[in-house]
Amino acid sequence: MAKEFIVPGQIITGTGALAMAESTLARFGRKAMIVTDKVMVELGNCAKVETALKNQGIDYSVYSEIAGEPTDIMIENGLKQYREEGCDFLIALGGGSPIDSMKAIGSLVKNGGNISDYMGKVIDVEMPPMAAIPTTAGTGSEATQFTIITDTKKDVKMLLKGKSLMPALAVSDPQFTMTAPPKITAATGLDALCHAIEAYTSKQAQTLSDTFALSAVRRIFKFLPAAFHDGKNEEARTEMAVAALEAGIAFNNASVTLIHGMSRPIGALFHVAHGLSNAMLMKECLGFALSGAYERFAQLGRSIGAAGRDDTDKEAGEKFLAAVTALTKELKTPTLEEFGIEREAFFCAIGKMANDALESGSPQNTRREITKEDIEQMYRNLW
Repeated sequence: MAKEFIVPGQIITGTGALAMAESTLARFGRKAMIVTDKVMVELGNCAKVETALKNQGIDYSVYSEIAGEPTDIMIENGLKQYREEGCDFLIALGGGSPIDSMKAIGSLVKNGGNISDYMGKVIDVEMPPMAAIPTTAGTGSEATQFTIITDTKKDVKMLLKGKSLMPALAVSDPQFTMTAPPKITAATGLDALCHAIEAYTSKQAQTLSDTFALSAVRRIFKFLPAAFHDGKNEEARTEMAVAALEAGIAFNNASVTLIHGMSRPIGALFHVAHGLSNAMLMKECLGFALSGAYERFAQLGRSIGAAGRDDTDKEAGEKFLAAVTALTKELKTPTLEEFGIEREAFFCAIGKMANDALESGSPQNTRREITKEDIEQMYRNLW
C-alpha cells in the first residue's frame, strides 16, 4: 500500500544553523512577526533572531505574549498584531507553544475566523511562509502538520491538523536549547521519547517513520540523561535537538497513540505542561499497550541495549518498559499528587477526560483494543 511521507520544506541543523538560515529568511518576505514568549526575550534569544533579520535588511515585529500553552485568545491577539503591523511571514522562536501558535495564526491570516472553527476539520488554507526555531528538544512541532490550541470556552485542547501547517523552514540550532533548565529539558525530552515510541508502535507506522522513530529512541536514551545532568554539554544538546526533530518527523507520519490522547485532557483541565503530562502517563499507558505489540516493543528494547537476542519478544518488551520507567525516575518526573493536583477534583473529571481522549482519535492508533472503561481505569491507576 502506498504511503505519503511529509517533512518540512527545508531543514537546517547543527551549530551555526541560524546564520545559515538567513538567506532563506530573506526570501520569505519584507516583514516578519516573531512569535515567542517573554522568557526568550529576557534570555536574549529573540535578539539573536532579530539580528539575523537585520543582517538581511528585513523588518520585524515581536509578539511575545505566548504565556504557557497556547489558547484561542492568544491566537486572536497574535493575528491582530500581524495584520496591524503589516507582516507578511512568520517566525516562531521557543518550545512547542510558540511554534503551535505560529501555525494557528498563519492559518487565519487569509480566511480569518476563529481557530476553534477548525476543530474536527483538516486545515487546508493558503499560509504565509513560516520558519520554526525550537528552543527545546522535545515537541518536534517544527516538523509536524499539527498544532494544539486550547479552546477556553469549552476547556478542550484541540488537536488540529493539515499539511499546510508544515513550516517551510525548520532551524535546529543547539545555541537555543542550551538555556533550557533541567525540568524543561526532562519534560521536553520525554515528550520526544513519547513521540518516537508511539510512532513506532502506532497502527499507522510505516517504513520511513520507523527509521526516524528508532533512531530518535536510541539517541534519546543515550543523550537525554547527559543533557539533564549537565545543561552545558553541547554534544548532548545537539544530539537531543536532532532526536526531537527525528521524533517529530516520525509521529507526523505515523501519528501518536494512547499517551497523547490521555495527556491532552490533563493539560486542559489541570494546566500541566504537555511534555510533563506525557511523562506522567508513560508507565501506565505503555504498560497497557505492550501486550498488543510485543514484537514492536521488543525491537525498541533491543535497539537501546536493554534486551538481547536470547530474550523473547515479551521479555524484551518488558525490559524496554522497565528502561523507560527508570528513565522517568532518573529525570525526576513528579506524580499528579506531587505536582499539586487534588485527588477529588481529578477523579471527578475522569469521565470527561476519557471522553475527550477518545474523541481526539489518538488512542485508537494503539495496537490493542481500547475502551472508555480502560482509559478511566488508567486515569485512576495514576494515583
